Amino acid sequence: MFTPRHFRTFVLLLLGALSLPAGAVELPRQRVTPGGVARIGLGASAQAPQATFNGSAVLVVQEGAQWTAVVGIPLASPPGIASLNVRKDAAPDTAVPFQIKPFRYPEQRLKVAPGHVDLSAEDVARYERERTHLQQVMATFSDAQPTSLQLHQPTVGRRSSSFGLRRVFNGQARSPHSGMDIAAPQGAPVLAAAPGIVIDTGNYFFNGNTVWLDHGSGFLTMYCHLSAIQVKPGDRVDAGSSLGQVGATGRATGPHLHWSVSLNRAMVDPILFLRAS
Repeated sequence: MFTPRHFRTFVLLLLGALSLPAGAVELPRQRVTPGGVARIGLGASAQAPQATFNGSAVLVVQEGAQWTAVVGIPLASPPGIASLNVRKDAAPDTAVPFQIKPFRYPEQRLKVAPGHVDLSAEDVARYERERTHLQQVMATFSDAQPTSLQLHQPTVGRRSSSFGLRRVFNGQARSPHSGMDIAAPQGAPVLAAAPGIVIDTGNYFFNGNTVWLDHGSGFLTMYCHLSAIQVKPGDRVDAGSSLGQVGATGRATGPHLHWSVSLNRAMVDPILFLRAS
């Protein structure tokens, strides 16, 4: 059970881990695979280059005199040569190729009662409505620059299910797991992993009570299955601000936090953004 002392200690640890030297932007680890992150050097230019991948705007950060594109690679991307579209100053657009390497995520095969797999027509209709809305949330791209792309785990607990895990129920494959599950007790605090703006809250069929944060330039985080939400859209939060509490709302078998990271509309592996601490 979390006590006020546990909560204060967790906040102090998170704030300390997320403190940055003035003007520095720490980047995630690179893994150029489906569900990973590519850091692509764009050279020097007077103004920030503009970059797109698969038609979505990409985060570009400055490192000294150089610019770097930080590209989220969708889980469905096939291995092989991909292309980043770049516009620098007044020059024509150029294609910058990079190679996506294969990566094998774990698979879990389960036998369950049919009612636990197949959705009712009403549930399917609700999911379709919510999916359209959530796609619009994921498309958020603000002008602000993130203060950091290295994050701290937003609640204390064991990582119980990894990103990319594909479950096969009764021979039927489901979509790969698009986030990190953290096993934590009911009511444990869920804290913002970095400064940001709340862009969406709601109760959704699969995700339950959910909070989305915009950290700038297409860098978003999502916190799901909460028992309580303590923020509202438009709120500006600091690293370590309380967003809500761990719960089991939505399609969840027990209390845990499902935490996702999105770059340029692609869900990517949160572990690439976690600090070693």
